[in-house]
Amino acid sequence: MDFWLDLLFGNAVGLSSMIVIICTFGLISFFGGYFVYKVMTSKPQ
Repeated sequence: MDFWLDLLFGNAVGLSSMIVIICTFGLISFFGGYFVYKVMTSKPQ
């Protein structure tokens, strides 16, 4: 736990790295969920 706290709040590089990782995971989750939603609600042609 001390390692993560030092990484997050110890320097700006660690904090920005964690922000990038969290934003990337959020975007992947959003686009994955949107894709599943569009597939489930599409009408058969």
